[in-house]
Amino acid sequence: MRILHTMLRVGNLDRSIKFYTEILGMKLLRRRDYPGGEFTLAFLGYGDESEQAVIELTYNWGVDRYELGTGYGHIALEVDDVYQATADVKARGGVILREAGPMNAGTTLISFIEDPDGYPIELIGKK
Repeated sequence: MRILHTMLRVGNLDRSIKFYTEILGMKLLRRRDYPGGEFTLAFLGYGDESEQAVIELTYNWGVDRYELGTGYGHIALEVDDVYQATADVKARGGVILREAGPMNAGTTLISFIEDPDGYPIELIGKK
């Protein structure tokens, strides 16, 4: 396993991209709209996602701000098989927040589990 990305919800995607690229020197690696789910994802980092962890900015259409504490999303871990990894977590007594399956408005296979403090962790199938 390896850490893939950390997701943050943002109220103004262009403003956030400008901050991460111009202030922190990251590169916009990819950006995609999901009209069916009414959200946009932007991935930023210092290197290729195949080699380094990145930041995922999520803009939920029509939401211009979050209260402190609700902006944090999750940590993502890449796994070989999402269904098997989710079953393994469950078998070890872990909490499953979302069973394995395709993401909302997309085809990537994911699941969500919860750590002991309630932080969500996304398991994403290796591409």
